[in-house]
Amino acid sequence: MEDSMPEKTPGPAPAQTAPPPPPAAKTVQRPPDAKEHFRFIVRLTNTDLPGQRTVVYALTGIKGIGVRIAEAVADLASVPRTERIGNLTEEQVAKIAEVLGNLGEIVPGWVVNRPHDWETGADIHVYGAEIDLRWRDDINRMKMIRCYKGIRHEQGQKVRGQRTRSNGRTGLTVGVVKKTAIAAAKAAEKEEGGRKKEKKE
Repeated sequence: MEDSMPEKTPGPAPAQTAPPPPPAAKTVQRPPDAKEHFRFIVRLTNTDLPGQRTVVYALTGIKGIGVRIAEAVADLASVPRTERIGNLTEEQVAKIAEVLGNLGEIVPGWVVNRPHDWETGADIHVYGAEIDLRWRDDINRMKMIRCYKGIRHEQGQKVRGQRTRSNGRTGLTVGVVKKTAIAAAKAAEKEEGGRKKEKKE
């Protein structure tokens, strides 16, 4: 006799659980040492800087401004380095912007990031969106005058003298091909070419 298996009765369908609610957005808390005119966002050189950060570290949020340049700017603008940038008055923020604009004339030439500018010959410190514009203009100028670096930029090759046999390989050159395999492939092509000529004759 065959043992008959008892048929399983379908149980109740599992209850569908609702997806968890999305995490609540983090609210920016007002610092305990915030003044009455505290601002959460300070707009400087087309960049939004968080008001909770100190002056030095908030200024590093601007492209082209590092910690040392930010310290120099704070000192030249007579602003405390450790003060939160949101606590500064409009006059102090305007003073910082003025110092940034004239930085190449105030600090020594070895501090700026664009000494001896090729157009003006002056020492300039470039920051913000102007960095990308100057960088693109420099590359286009090198391409236009057909110097070695400009030609390498056009070809998409390495510019600063690096070796390119094993690194920076793109296109059909990717992959390791031994010299013996290359020679065998050339020999096979010659043989096929000879056979085609014989058939034509």
